[in-house]
Amino acid sequence: MVHRFTASQWLPYPVPFVFAFLADPQNLPGLMPRWQNARVEEVHIVAPPAPANEFRAGKLRGASAGAGSTITLSFRPFPLSPIRLSWEAVISEFAWNDRFCDVQQRGPFAAWRHCHSVKAERRAPGDGTAITDDVSYEMKFGALGERAHSLFMEGQIKKTFAYRQRRMAEIFDRIAPAAMKLAR
Repeated sequence: MVHRFTASQWLPYPVPFVFAFLADPQNLPGLMPRWQNARVEEVHIVAPPAPANEFRAGKLRGASAGAGSTITLSFRPFPLSPIRLSWEAVISEFAWNDRFCDVQQRGPFAAWRHCHSVKAERRAPGDGTAITDDVSYEMKFGALGERAHSLFMEGQIKKTFAYRQRRMAEIFDRIAPAAMKLAR
């Protein structure tokens, strides 16, 4: 059975800045719950075409993963777990300052597709970026996996994205002043 989850967030920073951060795979572990001890194990970057604006991802610290890039991540599936799970994803779509999608090649789900979309949006106190995470996924192990989804996984995904939104706001509040100076 295909499940779907959508989360939205607004940040008071310009689209090119937010998108460049999201498109850098090295930023992913910092957006995952700390108990997962997530780390990027391997990255194969396929550079996207240059963005149409003057703010370049390189003005942050990393590279942007364009379509065809692969990222292998490992993490603990539950607190204090002695084992780590590996997750390999490929960037299947990439459009600067609009969206990119990653698809699981190998990992804990039978299928996983996560699209990250951004758009400029004005809210009090000013201009910013609306971020939408749209996830569709399927559980492994048939009926047993569906039972685990209803008992645990659905809530865990919601908690993980709520954590991600809090962390993203914290990180942007910390890095934005220096990075925005570089963009000028």
